[in-house]
Amino acid sequence: KEGAPFHHPTDEREPNAMALANDEAAKAGSNRIQVSNTKKPLFFYVNLSKKFLQAHDEVELSALGMAISSVVTVAEILKNQGYAVEKKIETSTVEVDGEMKNKPKQKAKLVIILGKSDKFDELMAAKDEETTK
Repeated sequence: KEGAPFHHPTDEREPNAMALANDEAAKAGSNRIQVSNTKKPLFFYVNLSKKFLQAHDEVELSALGMAISSVVTVAEILKNQGYAVEKKIETSTVEVDGEMKNKPKQKAKLVIILGKSDKFDELMAAKDEETTK
């Protein structure tokens, strides 16, 4: 439902939130990540996006309002590091509940769809080698 408060399966109380999010998204067949500018550090979303790219070959990053700059930064990091290529960008305006329940508010929405780059598997293998040393 558009405008509903978003509850991501990566609750801060969960010790292995990234694995849980990846498992739940894989079960649901979803490759969508809603980026917040207050809940998690940028590199949480960068690393989660890499996991989703491994599982789905494509990831859909979305954000509302003030979080749009965060989603752009995540996408640019993935592209600049060579992990992803930009496939599609969508913009829209959605209604969300305002502070007064009877007066909905308009918010900008940005969706960036990224696909695996040609070098993705090679880069991930090199990263795995680095962490096992």
